[in-house]
Amino acid sequence: MLLYPGHCRLLRAALVALYICVLCFGIVGAAAGKDYYSILGVSRDASQQDIKRQYKTLSRKHHPDKNPGDERAHERFIELAEAYEVLSDDEKREIYNRYGEEGLKNQGGPGGGGAGFHDPFDIFAQFFGGHVRFDRRGSGSGRAKPRGPDVHVRVPVTLLELYTGAEIEVDIAKQAICPHCDGSGAATPDDIETCGVCGGSGVRVVKHILGPGIVQQMQSTCDECSGKGKKVSKPCPHCKGSRVHREADVLTIRIEPGMQGGEELSFEGEADQHPDHEPGSVVFHLQQQPHSTFTRQGNDLHADVTITLLDALVGFNKTIPHVDHKIAIELSRAGVTPPGHIQILTGRGMPLRQHAAAASGSAFGDMHITYWIQFPKTVDAAAKMELVNIFDSVAWDGSDAASRQSSRNHRGKQAPSESLVHDEL
Repeated sequence: MLLYPGHCRLLRAALVALYICVLCFGIVGAAAGKDYYSILGVSRDASQQDIKRQYKTLSRKHHPDKNPGDERAHERFIELAEAYEVLSDDEKREIYNRYGEEGLKNQGGPGGGGAGFHDPFDIFAQFFGGHVRFDRRGSGSGRAKPRGPDVHVRVPVTLLELYTGAEIEVDIAKQAICPHCDGSGAATPDDIETCGVCGGSGVRVVKHILGPGIVQQMQSTCDECSGKGKKVSKPCPHCKGSRVHREADVLTIRIEPGMQGGEELSFEGEADQHPDHEPGSVVFHLQQQPHSTFTRQGNDLHADVTITLLDALVGFNKTIPHVDHKIAIELSRAGVTPPGHIQILTGRGMPLRQHAAAASGSAFGDMHITYWIQFPKTVDAAAKMELVNIFDSVAWDGSDAASRQSSRNHRGKQAPSESLVHDEL
């Protein structure tokens, strides 16, 4: 059959179109595989620290020992290990981002070539050591491990961070299971031998002959293997047989709006690791730092505001910035403001936590403004006469004790009167 030049061009165009369609369908099919980012609950641009942190948190939550008989938790534990194995490796992650799960199989990565993923318990052991048991009551196989001590860290926070909320990253150095030997202390599994003295029992039986036919039998911890029943013939070159090493980690503290100084944020299982015990918690204690304007009492904010004697007598309008400096608090008084007068601004305090807001019917606490009076340093003779004439016609409140009270604050601040006056806005 003869093909004319026009027919050849059409045929080439059709073949190119067919190739593009096949390629697009392949990419779509690859993208339709498992979403490892969704499995770990991280974004596609998540850092390695975020991926590691999420895996550690979720793998402990869904570990089969914590969820006996729950098949869904077991499947989730395996999925988490698969997701971490891919996303923690930069090369595999790049292939997965471009071609999806099918791309990994075609490249001979995890899931391809019949090799499958690594044992999810081996991946878990990289962080928490091998044979971790969560049931502290001893149910199930094996004896429960004791829990290690908690680590307490004081974290300074500003009033602004407690008002708006914040995320604070804290660098910590801690003891971790050696990743080379998985906490065994041996260079290879073949370098772990049964103790020849106690036969692997960890105890020695000592017999004393007290007399004819009288034998005393005593048990003691085997001093050859320190009661472990195993001996290491060749120590791990990385940890020198200690089974642990030091590593840096980053924990992110999430401060919710309305949290208070003194509150504790606990990260379970993030303290020092050791093969012989479960890691304790890292407990962060929030310490509120002083603010230049406001002090906090519960959900209310308190501030001292100084006004001039003239303002105290004739009234005033002024503003002060709020904690976040996004809004200005308007302060207004039309009448006389005595020293120590407290003005309450409803709903201008700290944000309330969800349960507290539901109980009070408001989303914020109150703001308490205490006014102090600034007096002039000197008054000349002419001004004195004018003041005398003015005050001759002033109606006094008759509070002799209050009027005679002298200032205890220097630089013109007047101490509060014996009977403080309040008003609310």
